[in-house]
Amino acid sequence: MQIDIGFDQLLKIVKKLPSEQLKKLKAEMEKPKTVKHNTDLESLLLKGPVATKKQLETINKNRKAINQWREK
Repeated sequence: MQIDIGFDQLLKIVKKLPSEQLKKLKAEMEKPKTVKHNTDLESLLLKGPVATKKQLETINKNRKAINQWREK
């Protein structure tokens, strides 16, 4: 669930937190951000299929044919 709160409203809410919760919030904010999704995507792409030279030639021929058709 996503709630649209302005910065000033958020600041007021944070200032009202009890000290223990404020400490927890500060600890969470100081944790380094992880980029897990990007590394997962990168490994997925690196493990994916690779086109052969013949497939690339076919793609280029089709691209040329489509471009010629579009110009007519």
